[in-house]
Amino acid sequence: MFHVTQRLLLRPAWPEDWEALFGGIADKGVVRNLARAPWPYLPEHAREFVAREQDPRMPNFLMTLPGEAGSQIIGSIGFGMTDTGIELGYWIARPYWGQGFATEAGTGVIEVAKLLGYERLEASHFLDNPASGRVLRKLGFRPTGKVAKRHSCGRGEEADCALYRLDLDEVDLTPPMAA
Repeated sequence: MFHVTQRLLLRPAWPEDWEALFGGIADKGVVRNLARAPWPYLPEHAREFVAREQDPRMPNFLMTLPGEAGSQIIGSIGFGMTDTGIELGYWIARPYWGQGFATEAGTGVIEVAKLLGYERLEASHFLDNPASGRVLRKLGFRPTGKVAKRHSCGRGEEADCALYRLDLDEVDLTPPMAA
């Protein structure tokens, strides 16, 4: 599955992507904000990630930024199953922080979630990563008011996470009309 946003091409990972993926995620500042990625993040982790079989109902995308020299992998975004529902997760390589790419990719995958017929998405962020909370709120996620302990493989311990929810029937994907 592919999805195009204003600046990004969201696409599946391919085996030949492992080195570029590794170059973006093998950063303790990135991995510490993720629940499932281990630290240290090793080349074999990147090879395993790109070799995973994709579930068409739970797509994961590489965020790629097309340019004159080809498409640069700048992060990843996708869905996962939790005990309570479908969760949105993402990461952005450090050189691309603060440029709106997470919000743009998030908007794209919310469109995909609606096309897949999902009614609700969940998300969370570690409390010491408030930038991710700002992204989630821009995407329309609402804080549930709950904080839960969540294990972070990258930290090697549990940390407090703020929990969010997005009811997709409240999301309007219609572009604004030109005046």
